[in-house]
Amino acid sequence: MASDKESAAQTEGEIAGPPPFVVGVSGDMDLDHSAELRSLLFDGVAQAPHGAEIVVDLQNSSFCDSTGLNHLLAARQFALDRGSTITLAGPSHQMVRLLEITDSVDLFGLAPAAQRRSV
Repeated sequence: MASDKESAAQTEGEIAGPPPFVVGVSGDMDLDHSAELRSLLFDGVAQAPHGAEIVVDLQNSSFCDSTGLNHLLAARQFALDRGSTITLAGPSHQMVRLLEITDSVDLFGLAPAAQRRSV
């Protein structure tokens, strides 16, 4: 059996998987922006490699109504069908509360705001 130090060394030497596929959302996720949001989410999932971790970056979105939540849930199912997962990064307090009161919070991973890379 490996010691703690050996296990730590093995973990440090492991190669990390591919970086997550980030889909950035800005503005309100509501009925007024429904078609645009649905297209953005579904196009993002479709463009992500099969099995990828998909991060929906919400740091530039402060409001989500039931229409936005329904699009997130549908995109999540589409992602699952492709062997992928969706994590919501940087959700607003209102978004987290909406997930809690609709009992949807456990359906998504939640993370701090996604780090953007400069190219």
